[in-house]
Amino acid sequence: MPPAPVQAVIDDARRYFAGERVDFADVSVDLGAQEPFFERVYAAVRQLGWGETATYGTIAKMLDAGPEFARDVGQAMASNPVPLIIPCHRVTAANGRIGGFSAPGGSSSKARMLAIEGVEVKDGVVTRDMPQLGLGF
Repeated sequence: MPPAPVQAVIDDARRYFAGERVDFADVSVDLGAQEPFFERVYAAVRQLGWGETATYGTIAKMLDAGPEFARDVGQAMASNPVPLIIPCHRVTAANGRIGGFSAPGGSSSKARMLAIEGVEVKDGVVTRDMPQLGLGF
């Protein structure tokens, strides 16, 4: 049996995948040594709420980085060691495409997780209005 805090996260994950609204923002994680920019990206992405999406460029802007850092945000998402806890499934390309996903199942899993949160995805594109942070560059 895992320690109680770990079991609590496992139970929360099961509830999440059963469709229950679960917030993982307060789950403590030790990411080990990370590049400083990646640490900042992960902290920013953890601020995205249930069903809220943002583009790679928007995350860069949140970090006071220029739009050229959108690719770096994408690299951080691809290296995300805990995709449910750091909800990289909520980060999309500027054209609404959901892009890749570092967890098992790839973009199919990302689309499923977005659907659980009420975000409609059709042919790999977010198709309905949902709170999305704008670029505002």
